[in-house]
Amino acid sequence: MASEEQCSAPLRWRSISLTHVEYPAGDLTGQVLACMSLLPIAILVGFVTLVVFKRELHTISFFGGLIMNEGLNWLLKHILQEPRPCGGGHTSVTTEYGMPSSHSQFIWFFVVYFFLFLYLRMHQTNNAKCVELLWRHILSIILLAVALFVSYSRVYLLYHTWSQVIYGGVAGMVMGVVWFFITQEVLTPLFPKIAAWPISEFFLVRDTSLIPNILWFEYTVTRSEARNRQRKLGTKLQ
Repeated sequence: MASEEQCSAPLRWRSISLTHVEYPAGDLTGQVLACMSLLPIAILVGFVTLVVFKRELHTISFFGGLIMNEGLNWLLKHILQEPRPCGGGHTSVTTEYGMPSSHSQFIWFFVVYFFLFLYLRMHQTNNAKCVELLWRHILSIILLAVALFVSYSRVYLLYHTWSQVIYGGVAGMVMGVVWFFITQEVLTPLFPKIAAWPISEFFLVRDTSLIPNILWFEYTVTRSEARNRQRKLGTKLQ
């Protein structure tokens, strides 16, 4: 009886608009672009994972810049209050305002910051072999293509106008450059002191800014430690 009463008075259901992307039915291109439009969410999830498991100060700073960039976007939208395209007709959006595009601003902040990190921050490895440097250029091209596709998806799916996407991209690029140099020139010299704080030591927060190739460093240290432990274990078993 209780279940019948609940069915006779249906509740109003709402989707989480943060991950809700609509595309024209039967449009394969729109479906692909809708998936591309979700990439900023995937990037945020990846950053949260890195912060939790790596606890590296530069990663935390990068993530903090992304959050501030989103805060700036929210502020600009509510100052400018430019509506989204009338032809969109989307039922579920985070805000009615579209200037500037938050997706465009987010992805261009991420891409520009990453470009600067690859070519300026990792200058210590510029004397590496051509094959070892090739991955930077390939990664840069992939990231550029991703940023263009994400930006285009917002216009194609009628969430934003071209001007909203372009201004969002410009705002993201400017924020990316500014935050990179703040991190590089202001915060990075403070990282050793921050890593030495008792609370940082308690949460195992670390500073790897002086290590040029952290992937190779972690690989060699882990391999060496594993071999030492294996040797000790073999000695005990004899």
